[in-house]
Amino acid sequence: MGDRVRHEHASLIRQALDDEGAGARSALAASWRRSVTLYGLDPSEHGAVETITEQQLHEARQAMEPMTRAAEGVLDRLFLAVGGVGCCVLLTNAEGVPMERRGAVADDDTFHRWGLWPGAVWSEAVEGTNGIGTALAEHRAVTIHREQHFHARNTGLSCITHPIHDHMGRLAGALDVSSCRADATEAILGLISAAVADAARAIEAQTFRQAFADARIVLAGGASERNAAALLAVDRDDLVIGATRAARLSLSITDERIAAQLPASDLLTPGGAEIDLRS
Repeated sequence: MGDRVRHEHASLIRQALDDEGAGARSALAASWRRSVTLYGLDPSEHGAVETITEQQLHEARQAMEPMTRAAEGVLDRLFLAVGGVGCCVLLTNAEGVPMERRGAVADDDTFHRWGLWPGAVWSEAVEGTNGIGTALAEHRAVTIHREQHFHARNTGLSCITHPIHDHMGRLAGALDVSSCRADATEAILGLISAAVADAARAIEAQTFRQAFADARIVLAGGASERNAAALLAVDRDDLVIGATRAARLSLSITDERIAAQLPASDLLTPGGAEIDLRS
């Protein structure tokens, strides 16, 4: 990337930030502003991708092993769905560092140069506005398309990212599909986003089932077996011992309520059907 392109991109961001109301009107501008004011980043900076050491990556993978084990099949299926259009799949930890990756061998060199590889650091504090870092910073699904990235060096990428939560409902990482194809259209990105959302819910559900393998797993009120996002783990005494983030949000479940011996009957819809998902 030439100096002219970098300077033009940096100028675009600075113009947007000169508007005092831009951050309030646009989530993208708010992320750009954080990148400058909170993290002290320069959009025209073009240094090497920051990475952690092999030892740090090994330790991070060990810490995330239950989730990566639960995610293996989901990552494989997601890559089968998106790999043919030049995308790679990444599962990161909560610090925005990819732990697992799926990609075509023919594209490995390209994605490695971009830093879409295990051990690279994609936190918003390091890379500014980007799919992984911004999804983690804002705790929501995002699509960051090409010039929406903060750093000029990342403007060739399109990234679709959904945050992932563990069996306790805590932010644990992010699921990302990235493409470096210039012909990635908004329609294609929309379809990919739907696939990533389904995969993220599947990883959360499988992680939850795995963590509460001896419990009865039921769908919370208002959920459907297809999305399987709002799950409760119920013990032999019919007490709730676990809840996914979706269930916690929809039913106002907290760790304190669970610790106080919360009866499942208090949460299930009266007269409604309970779907046992343990099998």
